[in-house]
Amino acid sequence: MDEPGRRETRDGPQPLRVVIVTPLGRGGRGGIDRLMDELRVSLRLPRFAEAEVTFLTSRGQGSQAAAPLHIARLLAALLRRRLTGRVDVVHINLSQTGSTYRKLVIGAFCRLLRLPYVLHLHGSRYRQFWDGAPKPVSRAIARMFAGSARILVLGSVWRDYVGGKVPEACERILVLPNASRDPGRRERVAGRPLHILFAGRLGERKGIVELVAALGLLKDRPWRATLAGDGDVEKTRQAVAALGLTDRVSIPGWISGEAFEALLGEADILTLPSYDENLPLSVIEAFARETPVVCTPVGAVPDIVEDGKTGLLVQPGDAAGLATALGRLLDAPDLRQSLATHARALFEERLEFVDYTGRLIAAWKTAAAHGRR
Repeated sequence: MDEPGRRETRDGPQPLRVVIVTPLGRGGRGGIDRLMDELRVSLRLPRFAEAEVTFLTSRGQGSQAAAPLHIARLLAALLRRRLTGRVDVVHINLSQTGSTYRKLVIGAFCRLLRLPYVLHLHGSRYRQFWDGAPKPVSRAIARMFAGSARILVLGSVWRDYVGGKVPEACERILVLPNASRDPGRRERVAGRPLHILFAGRLGERKGIVELVAALGLLKDRPWRATLAGDGDVEKTRQAVAALGLTDRVSIPGWISGEAFEALLGEADILTLPSYDENLPLSVIEAFARETPVVCTPVGAVPDIVEDGKTGLLVQPGDAAGLATALGRLLDAPDLRQSLATHARALFEERLEFVDYTGRLIAAWKTAAAHGRR
């Protein structure tokens, strides 16, 4: 019997041919593009030679006005591959608003070509978007999910939400948390102020206002902080200056690549006090580096952050509570070590990228087999 998703020919087993639809492409800003860049690397390992993967962009890194051109090229590429037998399954990364409108077109085209597709939901505000969508759009979204061969979500809260919206798709929903490669253990540098790191878009949704206020409440303790990301950079600098913290808080703007890796490696505490998330990649990257985390119980975060064990949780909008949690970590090295140890153990068990890649390929195989029924 053939392995699901793998075809036998007279020349032996053929690779599983996958097209991944990603928003911005290689080097794009945002968690899903970073995840896909990591996947490109992982797929080069010999153990994953069974998968032949092509990445196509649906929006591109330029003006949004060019998105229709990217979509047209993508659809043409899918058609060519379908007609020549060079695609078995399409992996569609999905977020809210414009991403969904583009993917509605791609999903409908896949159904027209009788080409199985996997939906990979990663939008942090998808509940608000779908619940607030006009009825025709909401029905179209439901058809897109119902027509998929597999649905990947990042946590139990999203499994339950999508299952409630599209009950007929429940058996095809798989919880696949984000993952990070293993950077190896690192040595902490003693005798310097602890480094607090925020990495994400600077703005209200990510809780940057509360974070700056919390840092102001911690003036009497030794620490330094880096607030890295795009968005309201100048506004955040002004807020930091108003509290007299300019000499202790660095706001470098967007950082990526090796510079971001170095920043993660230097951090002693990661904080992400967001109002909305799906499952933030930065938290998993902190787990991998044994960096204790202070964040909010939003989206799928509670699936991996257990308060007092793998991190500290505070409610969104609670600047005083955030200051208290950060203060606990600043004052208690034993607590920092305990959280870091448990977080690293969870990372090794569930969130390492090589295992993630294997589970993803298994989902693709199942989807491809579904399409041949």
